[in-house]
Amino acid sequence: MEIIHAPQAADGPNPHGVSAKPLHTTEHTQVSMITLQPGEALKLHVTPVDAFFYVLEGHGVVEIAGERADVGPDDLIVSPVRVPHRLMNEGNEVFRFLVVKTPAQKDKTKIL
Repeated sequence: MEIIHAPQAADGPNPHGVSAKPLHTTEHTQVSMITLQPGEALKLHVTPVDAFFYVLEGHGVVEIAGERADVGPDDLIVSPVRVPHRLMNEGNEVFRFLVVKTPAQKDKTKIL
């Protein structure tokens, strides 16, 4: 059995310069936890795989294909392959969410 206490996982490299903790990777799926501090954001980008975000804590703004929405705990946001998207913390509290990619991403994220 493998148990990972997500808050204690090490940050991995990412093109956004934010806290991104890889939690689980197989050929079929990839799971990371991203924490955005107040004022932080993911850069507008596209990924070569389908993804979804599940909000764990705080509130933020998600933008997918130019459409913006406020999101909060227990919201699940679908982000289709190669569609421009980003998440932003425009508030004054921590915004933490899981990113699940299927299949696991092999090609690099393209920053726009």
